[in-house]
Amino acid sequence: MIYRIAELPDWQQAQRSGQFSSSDLAAEGFIHASEIHQILRTANKYYRGKTDLHLLEIDDVVLGELVIREDSNGSGARFPHVYGPIPFAAIVRFFALTEDPGTGFGLPAGLAG
Repeated sequence: MIYRIAELPDWQQAQRSGQFSSSDLAAEGFIHASEIHQILRTANKYYRGKTDLHLLEIDDVVLGELVIREDSNGSGARFPHVYGPIPFAAIVRFFALTEDPGTGFGLPAGLAG
């Protein structure tokens, strides 16, 4: 499984269209995603102060060759990149993702083991 933090407008559009897309696909050619151990780092680095976020759990097996794990910034960390829109059928579950002002983001209760 891979994970994508989705802002409300992108999530609502996915529900209407049957596929998830975002501005990074148009700008960079792929949708940024995370492995489970990368979610909190991504959330706390890029989404602080944002509300109405959802965490999408995506079956990367369904996506097949659309997913490539890459180290795009030379840090040694490989993140999954999805080279195309994500069909709604590949989204297994979704969770509200909320930030605690004092401690930052935490994994949703249904995802945390």
